[in-house]
Amino acid sequence: MSLVAFYPWIKALHVISMIAWMAGMFYLPRLFVYHTQLATGSVESERFKVMERRLLKQIINPAMISTWFFGLLLLSTPGVIDWKHDGWWHVKLTMVLLMTGFHGAMSKWRREFLEDRNRRSHKFYRIANEVPTVLMVIIVIMVIVKPF
Repeated sequence: MSLVAFYPWIKALHVISMIAWMAGMFYLPRLFVYHTQLATGSVESERFKVMERRLLKQIINPAMISTWFFGLLLLSTPGVIDWKHDGWWHVKLTMVLLMTGFHGAMSKWRREFLEDRNRRSHKFYRIANEVPTVLMVIIVIMVIVKPF
């Protein structure tokens, strides 16, 4: 049996994974905004460290991995993309790579908070909070509208 028979299921699992990934990507920078406003070593700061670790390790990381896994399965499904004429997937892939890179940056920032080494302001994280939204909008437009 080929992947074509499972295409609707793979697509559904890809979308579910992506929703979970984006939920975490929207929430973690918001936690960083609040964390910057807490005293280092305080009970509240330590609580945020736990929340950030759990969000990243238990939700965001597995969701990113499953998003990539099901996305690659979709790309492997015959007939899904006209590789010669569809240009939208280049833009989508670039945005997904940028999202993955941003995910990596947030992992680094979480480690800095964990080690009480954060030097960025709440304003930085407020701006960073917008990055996943912009990337997600472009990704969705590429997949649904397919302008190229």
